[in-house]
Amino acid sequence: MNLEELQIKIKTIKEQLKNESIVDSELLQTKYLGKKGSFNDLAKAIGQIDPEQKKEAGKLLNELKIHLTETIEKLEKSPKKASFEDLTAPGVKPKVGHMHPVSQAMEEITQIFERIGFSRARYPEVDWDWYVFESLNMPKSHPARDEWETFFVEAPVDPEKGKVVLTTHTSNGQVREMERLKSKPPIRMINIARCYRRQQDATHTQMFHQFEGLVVDTGINIQHLKGTLDYFAEQFYGPGTKSRIRPFHFQFTEPSFEVDFSCHICNGTGKINEEKCKFCKSGWHEVGGAGMVHPNVLKAGGIDPEKYTGFAFGWGVERTYTLKQGLNIDDIRLLYSGDLRFLEQF
Repeated sequence: MNLEELQIKIKTIKEQLKNESIVDSELLQTKYLGKKGSFNDLAKAIGQIDPEQKKEAGKLLNELKIHLTETIEKLEKSPKKASFEDLTAPGVKPKVGHMHPVSQAMEEITQIFERIGFSRARYPEVDWDWYVFESLNMPKSHPARDEWETFFVEAPVDPEKGKVVLTTHTSNGQVREMERLKSKPPIRMINIARCYRRQQDATHTQMFHQFEGLVVDTGINIQHLKGTLDYFAEQFYGPGTKSRIRPFHFQFTEPSFEVDFSCHICNGTGKINEEKCKFCKSGWHEVGGAGMVHPNVLKAGGIDPEKYTGFAFGWGVERTYTLKQGLNIDDIRLLYSGDLRFLEQF
């Protein structure tokens, strides 16, 4: 190929684009500037041109590329020609979004507890050490207050309330609720909020949601707590749900319990295809803690523990939700993956 032949081919390509019947700019981009397009085919042939003419040939090719790019861009910005519209044809329904599965779970949990007289509350997710730890009977040496467990915020330290932290649980709302009601029970609160901990695996995320239940009144005992837990299990998971409480230790409750539900992924066996279930590891899935409110916590809220008693429980929304039958979610990090293929299933 010589320079004259190149000029003829360039002119042909320009005329072809000018008279192009295709109106889709993406198709034109592929046809003329794509990997197998007209421009690339022509550029490959430049090696056949005499070395003395290559500089001029390169200049012509650059001008062609600019011309093709600008022409296609103008076409893309120009108003499309009106096409025939059949006004009698049924319309196409727009895609309608829905609440995130975690938001759906929080809505359901709220409605379940509202039916038995609980009031929804919301307290700070960035709070003072006093509400998150000190008022909950946690000494300064408690492991939960270590920087390897808790996110501390760089902020001025309050002489009375201490450091600022990202709340590790929704229990910071317990004393705040007592203060809001001026230390006058009865209290029946459900608090749902974000929490933050330095943990990340198949059953933990560094940011998660928790719901906190608190009841304080005269004559409240463990039977009331157990009845509330059984009620929630029946309402949230359906009849026949297996649950259990195990003696444990929490600083802000006495006595304290761990609350478990049977794992639906391995059907409570602890194994999947002869391998240990990575979600529960034992057939039971721990959802959170519960117990009778410690007298020191009642005192911190200005309530007389000799006159009033109460119970509290706090569970992760995500971990509780993944136990729903039929979900088969073995890694709660999927809930925050942002993958529409996953989220559109809910």
